[in-house]
Amino acid sequence: MSVDAKAQTDRRTPLNRERVLQAAIDLADRDGLDALSMRRLGAELGVEAMALYRHVRDKNDLLDGLIDALVGQIQTISPDRAWKAALRAQAMTARRTLISHPWARRLLEERGTAGPATLDYIESVLAIMREGGFSVDLAHHALHVLGARIFGFNQDIFEDSAPPDRSAPPDPIRAGLLVDRYPRVTELATSVSHDGVLGACDDDVEFTFGLDLVLEGLERRLASG
Repeated sequence: MSVDAKAQTDRRTPLNRERVLQAAIDLADRDGLDALSMRRLGAELGVEAMALYRHVRDKNDLLDGLIDALVGQIQTISPDRAWKAALRAQAMTARRTLISHPWARRLLEERGTAGPATLDYIESVLAIMREGGFSVDLAHHALHVLGARIFGFNQDIFEDSAPPDRSAPPDPIRAGLLVDRYPRVTELATSVSHDGVLGACDDDVEFTFGLDLVLEGLERRLASG
């Protein structure tokens, strides 16, 4: 089937909430989250914007639905595995899913986690911990400590994932021009692979380092009773 024929078939397919949300995901993937509006989404689906309100109450409901649709795509890990390996695998699986949608992190941070699929996902994470011997109290603390990592991303005050601007003047820290004032920052910036003072790190390396550090701490706390 040609692309045009498929588009025509899609436009004839009756609308439902799942189709609306998938079209929103496709639009956000292509043009960014800020481009997502009810009018644009209606145009994508070949309907007037008002037709969408039969399936989503408003823009807020659409955004919350997007989170749930994305989290629902994350494959859950069986709690039968050793808890540490299972939690690590679950976080990395979530990371692979959400990292393919660059706007997903921002949406999760802004909207929070409340939909059915998201609650199902958190339930599966808790099942790993409870089956692994965590008390309810320790599992509660672990969720807070793991935070966004169970969804596959860090909350890092030093994060800078934007590509470096090669046309910009050389960074004075990396050039060693401010070593007298910032000796330790200069030492760090010139001895590890950063573009800038503490920016443009390897996100995967930093994510797994922090995740393993947290899991090792939980392992020690679990062993101590």
